[in-house]
Amino acid sequence: MEQLRIAGINIPLKKSAYIALTAIYGIGISRSKQILNSLEIHPERKIYELKNNELKILQEIIETSNLKIENELKKYNQEKIGTLIDIKCYKGIRHFRSLPVRGQRTRTNARTMKRQKKTYIKKDKKFEKQKSI
Repeated sequence: MEQLRIAGINIPLKKSAYIALTAIYGIGISRSKQILNSLEIHPERKIYELKNNELKILQEIIETSNLKIENELKKYNQEKIGTLIDIKCYKGIRHFRSLPVRGQRTRTNARTMKRQKKTYIKKDKKFEKQKSI
């Protein structure tokens, strides 16, 4: 087996099982350990060491569970941010203005959140006159 795909994501085979499952957006270390403990799989086992029936059961549990993962979770988060922006609460305004939301200072830091100001090129008056002549 070269690659394992769960929920449309390639899972690395050479990593420990609990680390490899974190490649799926929405599954962290604690959630992956819970899933593996429910299947009675040791979290430190590598993915390539697991048997085919264990992999199938793991795949079914992740895909059929009520967990919001990947696109479903991303869509849910965007909807939550959209409602904050719609009701114009403080957090929504900060999201709308692309500023830090959780109270960080903006006087000296937050360069990545602030929008880059557009730079305009000043035209030389002499250069413009030469073109028109």
